[in-house]
Amino acid sequence: MTNPCLQIVPLVLMTLTVACAPSRPVSAPIRLSLPAAALTRCRLPVLPDEPTQADLEATYVERGAALIECEGARRLAIDALRAERGLDDP
Repeated sequence: MTNPCLQIVPLVLMTLTVACAPSRPVSAPIRLSLPAAALTRCRLPVLPDEPTQADLEATYVERGAALIECEGARRLAIDALRAERGLDDP
């Protein structure tokens, strides 16, 4: 006498195999390369040990320019990330 479950097992396995056949193949996610500006660290100018008024003014202007450049690099990285995520969505 055989177990009735053993008669059903091949049918279940065949059904599972057929159910998986039409599924999409899994592929690696698309990766975009980031611009070089987005990968470099932001460097902010610092004051010398004994700053003069001219040093203060020059450093103020240099830091402002560096912050604008850093914000542009951050924006490039965010745009690349959003574009990459947009490619993943079906």
